Amino acid sequence: MYHFQPAICYSGYREGQSPRTQIYPTDEDVLEDLMHLQTFVKHIRMYDTSLHVKQVCKLILNHNIDLKIMLGVEPKGELDNPNCHFGGRYSPEDIKANKKTNYQQLDEMIELATTYKDIVFAVSVGNENTSDWHPNLMPETALIEHVHYVRQNIEVPVTFCEGQYFWLQNKKLGEVVDFISIHSYPQWQSLSLENAIIKTKQDIKEAKETFLNKPVIITEFGWATKANHQMKIHEATEENQAIYLEAVYQHLKEENMLAYLFEAYDETWKGSLNPDEQEKHWGIFNEDRTPKQWQKEKPHYELSNLNKD
Repeated sequence: MYHFQPAICYSGYREGQSPRTQIYPTDEDVLEDLMHLQTFVKHIRMYDTSLHVKQVCKLILNHNIDLKIMLGVEPKGELDNPNCHFGGRYSPEDIKANKKTNYQQLDEMIELATTYKDIVFAVSVGNENTSDWHPNLMPETALIEHVHYVRQNIEVPVTFCEGQYFWLQNKKLGEVVDFISIHSYPQWQSLSLENAIIKTKQDIKEAKETFLNKPVIITEFGWATKANHQMKIHEATEENQAIYLEAVYQHLKEENMLAYLFEAYDETWKGSLNPDEQEKHWGIFNEDRTPKQWQKEKPHYELSNLNKD
């Protein structure tokens, strides 16, 4: 179930579309993406219970598209986080309201996972919400409660997605999830390309050694092709993305490990107005769906030798 298979994080927003403005992709846009994605991946990951996610689930099922989906939620902070530089401050009243909102999100995810049980691979109760920089910081105890709550109501595996470093601080949570989902982003640590490849391999090794009795997968890894701060800007190129991904994929095959590449398509609605900000440029395809260098050189993952269950 958790062996090496092509998988990718997906968001369908194109030019002029954004969840901020509630201008969503059309069914035609999303169907085009899904038909494209199924030619080279078998799993996609999405992050919330928005109209866009519901749209994707419906289209996969109605058009018999050969994709499985990992669903998720985006919890609102249940801790005040003064260390966050872009939000994260919550009063006791805010936190009380957020707790209620979070269970509403979980209920929506449960409903989606039930309605679309034939295509849902797994669900996650959050994304990087124990990282000390996060604007929606969650206590480990609350996430453990969320795992138990969700598991009581659905049959698919339940996980939480977090950077490998922060998993080391959340071992009790690791004991209750069905599998460990790590993120590896050495580029954010301003490592060189060569050292970044080594670091991702180390993250995998460390996770497996830390959680000996749990399956370990990667739910985010990738390489930004443009950057304007906080990483080696000159190394944020399509050429380096191709080198990094090729090296990591070879290692994933050797480890027989499921991993979701971040991400399919650039999302220029993200981040600031600076067009070079890295949050906009993690895709292996541009926003207009033209391929970047790695996909030009290697237009499809090698699916022929993979077990597709």
